[in-house]
Formats: sequence, C-alpha cells, structure tokens
Amino acid sequence: MTFVSRLLGFVRDVVIARYFGADPGTDAFFVAFRIPNFLRRLFAEGAFSQAFVPVLSDYKERHDPTQLRPFLDRTAGSLSLALLLVTFAGIIAAPVLIMLFAPGFYRNAEQFELSVEMLRITLPYLFFISLTAFAGAILNTWGRFAIPAFTPVFLNLLMIAAAIWFAPYLSEPITALAWGVLIAGVVQLAFQVPALLREGLLPKPRLGFHDAGVRRIIKMIGPAIFGVSVTQVNLLVDTVIASFLVSGSVSWLYYSDRLVEFPLGIFGVAIGTVMLPHLSKNHANRDRDGFSRSLDWALRWVILIGLPATLGLALLAEPMISTLFQYDRFSSHDAEMASRSLTTYSIGLMGFIAIKVLVPGFSSRQDLRTPVRYGVYAIIANLALNLALIFQLAPIGWGHAGLALSTALAALLNAGLLLAKLLKERIYKPEPGWPIFLLRVALASGVMVPILVYASNAYPWQIWSLADRISHLALWILLGLATYLSCLTLTGLRPRHMLVPEGT
Repeated sequence: MTFVSRLLGFVRDVVIARYFGADPGTDAFFVAFRIPNFLRRLFAEGAFSQAFVPVLSDYKERHDPTQLRPFLDRTAGSLSLALLLVTFAGIIAAPVLIMLFAPGFYRNAEQFELSVEMLRITLPYLFFISLTAFAGAILNTWGRFAIPAFTPVFLNLLMIAAAIWFAPYLSEPITALAWGVLIAGVVQLAFQVPALLREGLLPKPRLGFHDAGVRRIIKMIGPAIFGVSVTQVNLLVDTVIASFLVSGSVSWLYYSDRLVEFPLGIFGVAIGTVMLPHLSKNHANRDRDGFSRSLDWALRWVILIGLPATLGLALLAEPMISTLFQYDRFSSHDAEMASRSLTTYSIGLMGFIAIKVLVPGFSSRQDLRTPVRYGVYAIIANLALNLALIFQLAPIGWGHAGLALSTALAALLNAGLLLAKLLKERIYKPEPGWPIFLLRVALASGVMVPILVYASNAYPWQIWSLADRISHLALWILLGLATYLSCLTLTGLRPRHMLVPEGT
C-alpha cells in the first residue's frame, strides 16, 4: 500500500514539475506545503505517534479493557483542541511563519505575499492530517496496516486533479495545489472512519488533560519532538537557507528529496510503522530477546535495501531527474541542479532509514530523552556543516547540494549514535552471521556499480524523448537490480534468511 502511495506521489511531482516548473511560485508553494507537513510530522506522525503508541500498547496488553475507550476518547478530545489552537494561531501568524521558515522571500514582495496566502490555505491540513495520523496509530496497534498506508493516495490524487483541472481557472494557478492539499486532509480523515467503526475503536472526543494516560503522552511528547523529527528539522533548515540562494533552489531540493523519500517511504517508514507497536508489545511483555531479534531483523533489511538504493540514486541521479521531471516548464538546467542535490542527499539514505528503525527501539521503551540528546547533536552538526559548505559551494552552483550533503551527514551521525547506545546498553545484541551478510551485500553492490556508471554516462538523457528516457532508465535499473539479486543468490543468501525470526 505504501508503494502504491509513493508511486502516485511520483506522478504528482511529475505533474507539478511539468505544469509549474521550478520558479518563485513553486518555491512559494513548497514552503507553504512544507510548514504544515513539517508540523504534521513533528506533532502527529512523529512526536505524537512515538508517545501515543507505547502508551496505547500498554493499555491494550496490561490494563483493564474497560479503561481503553475512555483513554481513546480523552486523547482524541485533547489532541483536537490542541490542533485547533495551533491551526488558528498559525493562520493569524502566517506572515511571521514565512519570515521564520523562508526569510529570503522577504526580498520579493510578490513571492512573500503568495507564500502567505497559500500557507493560510494549507495550514488547516495540519488539523485533519494529524487526526488521520491518530486514527492510523490506533489501527496500526491493532495490526491493521493497509488502510493507514493507503490513505496518502488521496493527497496525491487530489493534488494531481488540482494541477490539471482546477489551476487553469485561477488567476494564480499555483494556488490550486494549496486547495488540493486542504481538501485532501478532509478526505483522508473521512477515509479512516469506517475502519475504526469496524474495529469498534472510533473515539468520541472529550477533553481529558487530567487523564493519567494523556498526561503520560504529554510528558513524553516534548522530548519526542526532537528525537523522531531531526531529519525534518534539518530539511527545514535547508529550506530556510535555500530561500537566500538563487531562485529555484527550494524547488530543486524538494524534487531531489522526493526521490530519496521513495525508498525511505516504501521501506523505512513502512518498517518503522510496523516496528513501533511490535517493539512496544515486546517491552510490555518484558521479552528482551524478542525485542533484540526484531531490531536485528530490521537492521539487516536497512543494509540489504539501503546500500544498493544509495548507489542507485547517486549514480543515476541525472537520468532519474531528467526522466521524471524534465518536461515543459522544468528545464535541462533545473534537471542538472536537482540531480546535484539528489547525489548528495542519497549519501544519507541509510542513515534516514536506520533512524526510522532505531528510534522505536527507544520510544517503545518510553525512553525519548536519548533520541533527543542525539537529535540535538545532529541538528548542531547540520548547522555547522551548512555554514562550512555553503560559502564554498554556492559560487560554483552547488550551494543547494551542500545543504543536502549536510543533512545527509547529520543523519548518518544520528543513526550511528543511536545504534552505539543500543549496543552499549545490550538492548540490541547482534545475531550470528553479520560478517558474511555484510560481505554478500558489499560484493553484490560492487558488481552492480559499473553497470550504473555506464548507464549514467553513455546516453544523452537530457535531449532524449520521453519514450527513450523511460525505456532506457527502466532497462538499466532492472539490469542493475537483477545483477544485485543474482550476486546475493550466488553467494548463498536466500529469502528465508530475511524472514521475521521466530519468537519475535
């Protein structure tokens, strides 16, 4: 389901690139979209879910069943009130938010006003999508993963429809995308309701800040904001700095980030979503061995998927950007610039994925202070690297790529610190077979590299027709994948080796 959603996300981005290109208007929209999206990942899918799911699992596994419904009702009511207040405050303070998140726009009055207008349209999306994430967390805890994973499809469909059919009727066509985002929030929340009804879990919202479970969530949510959303904070820092760079920088970073988000979203987000309630259950049942085996299984998948995906994105950056986005308003220059930031973003892919797997190893045990501490280190490292790289790379046209590289390196640092802590405290004890597993993956990836290098350099990707780009890119990706999988098979790796271990 996540794959379907991400595939449609690609279609959405292709449509946006084709109809709107990369200019001050698209920069304004991406900032207006990124702010509520950032807050959503911070407070809903990020901090709130990491605080809510362990408490909900505790109620499900260890408390009297009659206490569950009042807890859900009070959490729903308290969350709704907090979201309403944040949304209204954000609408009123929209100019201030744009100044904070894209201060460079203030130099262009028209762009600044356009971004404020679109932010006021998109901010209510925060209310609806956060409640959608709340509903999805409940369903995930009960093992119902398909509906929450499919829900983002509606955002992509409505944004595509807005770009193609609604935009031509507006005096400022780009604002159609903002309206599409708002309507999508309502539709996504409505889509979750029947699933909750079927499970008998649809909350009846009521205020309950006095509830013991709600107080536990509130106590955990502050640290969780930093612990689970470091990558989003760093991406937002990139946007702030990019607003001072040449026009189009915000859009180039957006499109390259979207390609990195594809494997991250399909694999990293999916496995992290599954891991959190699973680890929370292991912790609630005091199953330390099962907890460790679950982490071990997930980390092997991080390596198995992350390493070849990193190499593929880095080596095929320009062919991918050209094939997906270089049409109509999106020029060959835009494709070249976006491919630069894709190359540097991809360096951190394994770090981005590993964070999704490792943070639940702490939050499921209701330890959110450790991810906070390491998250702060990563944010400081990202800022320092930004300042060190931006002045060196901006004069040669790589300024935005330097921002991407800083975020990638900060993600690797964050993931490394989290893993080292789990190992040091013996919470995670690696299972046998890691050396031979790493050797197999490294060998298979090394054999794949020459194929991708040849594919990237042997063809005129930017001047080819759409059919030539798609057919050749698909051919070389499939050939690279077949080579990688064949080498893994020849060295002895079998699908049964990657199944969830028994007892977890």
